[in-house]
Amino acid sequence: MARAENIKVVQRNRRAFFDYEILERVEAGLVLKGSEVKSIRDGRVSIREAYGKIRDGEAWVVGMEISAYPQAGPYNNHEPRRPRKLLLHRREIRRLGGKVQERGLTLIPLSLYFKGGRAKLEMGLGRGRSKYDKRRAIQDREARREIRRRMMR
Repeated sequence: MARAENIKVVQRNRRAFFDYEILERVEAGLVLKGSEVKSIRDGRVSIREAYGKIRDGEAWVVGMEISAYPQAGPYNNHEPRRPRKLLLHRREIRRLGGKVQERGLTLIPLSLYFKGGRAKLEMGLGRGRSKYDKRRAIQDREARREIRRRMMR
């Protein structure tokens, strides 16, 4: 019998779904320091400007800001905007790296959460939307909302 997964979502990148067309999702672990984990548990993290990068056969998340943990003191703390290593299988890294280079896709963090006590980052493989596509998405969303409203009446 499968045990129930204990998932606590810390932050979602809602803007990513508007700016990008998400083609594929991947769950990755993070290599973190103790003070970073405590700051994430406090919700002092931002994944809005972050993106994924494949470099030398390793996956990294760049631009994710984890604020300093005040109780850690000045010497045991971490750098807030340092690149953090993603934990993925080698074949996943190769596959994602090929798609990013070949097709001009981007790795975007979609959500940061704790699963079974471990910090996980859901990455999305996405293609950037043009201004026209964004307007079209807004029109479609408004149309669906209006249909739902009329169905309720």
